Amino acid sequence: MTTLAPAFEQSLPSLDRVPARYSHEFHAELLFELCAAMAREGLGTPETWQKCDGNAVAFAESAIRAGIGEERSDLLRRNVDYHLLVSDFTERDGYDVRLDDGRLIVIIECSGAGYLKIGPAVEALEKEHDGLGAAFYWTLTYALYRVMRLYNHDDALRYEEGMREMAEQETDGSLDQYEFPEVEKALPESIRNTLRHRRKGWSLRARRLLLRHKRGKYSSWIDRLRRIQRLSRLPLRQSRQLEHEGNYDSPPLPALFVPFQDHDAITACFDEEGQYMLEGSSEPTLSVVFSPHKPEEVRNALRIVWRFVALNDELFQLVEELEGWEIRNEGPCLDRGEPSLRTA
Repeated sequence: MTTLAPAFEQSLPSLDRVPARYSHEFHAELLFELCAAMAREGLGTPETWQKCDGNAVAFAESAIRAGIGEERSDLLRRNVDYHLLVSDFTERDGYDVRLDDGRLIVIIECSGAGYLKIGPAVEALEKEHDGLGAAFYWTLTYALYRVMRLYNHDDALRYEEGMREMAEQETDGSLDQYEFPEVEKALPESIRNTLRHRRKGWSLRARRLLLRHKRGKYSSWIDRLRRIQRLSRLPLRQSRQLEHEGNYDSPPLPALFVPFQDHDAITACFDEEGQYMLEGSSEPTLSVVFSPHKPEEVRNALRIVWRFVALNDELFQLVEELEGWEIRNEGPCLDRGEPSLRTA
């Protein structure tokens, strides 16, 4: 017996060097390619990998958070509800379809719009110089339209027009019993004067007004507006083909709600429309398809996401600056309640 089973100090083999857990990632090769691509672009380090215990999902999430930055993340969380997703599946006709050729898609969706009450700022700028408030508003509107969807007076006017058309069809032209929001009457005079017939050369005049007052009383607002404008003009294209193939029910949900006052006609229209915006499938706010095997496509995707985050950073710093200015000059803002899609 001694020969067959020599004495051994442990009755069972040691488990010290045996992994205590095992994780499996579906399509793990793509996930590891994504992690490698981010590391090559400076997102994530060997130290990050060690901190994540070699978990590829944790590494990717940590690298993305580090790329956005904690301060920016906190700013966005305070003001808007964005969700970022990197996947090898996309939606088509209501079904998830895997992308071919080892490609991935990065998607940013919005489920809660930010809030920018622009009326007090427009009025203050108009007092500083005739037309300056309108120049600020239209320049900001055009810049943001290039990157994200807004809900502002344009959407409210379209909603009112649709209400009137439906009322005419139902009542054979008798509209007295209906109450309409009358959006145009609720606009500031400076905006109403430029609404339909902006004179030839208006954009040039607006640019000159903003440049003339860039060192004036409201220089910080104008500086931030100019940075938003520069970011919006970067020649970066998203992957729009997949959105059209996906047969979504509606365009992207608005990432920013822009009334002039807390409870104006634009707010009433938004609160009515917002009740139905989540009933169907909406296009993502941002989407980029790329191959993690191709460095140029990875860099292009990173540039597009960086531009979107940087522009939102400038935008919501402006939002908080205007809110702080309004509180100091006009007292606390009114309670806006909790209508659909509004986070602030």
